[in-house]
Amino acid sequence: MRRGQQPPWIVSDELWAEIEPLLPPRPPRHHRFPGRERLDDRRVLCGILFMLHTAIP
Repeated sequence: MRRGQQPPWIVSDELWAEIEPLLPPRPPRHHRFPGRERLDDRRVLCGILFMLHTAIP
């Protein structure tokens, strides 16, 4: 990766605009059993791409 370039695991706005409509909608949270708050889909995708790019086990 060269200086000034974006890392390959960062999802650009253009790519995210194409991916986001393909994801299922978020289910509503239950007030009685809320559970853990769901993470941001874009951040999760960046984490997955980082793991694949760096080959972390």
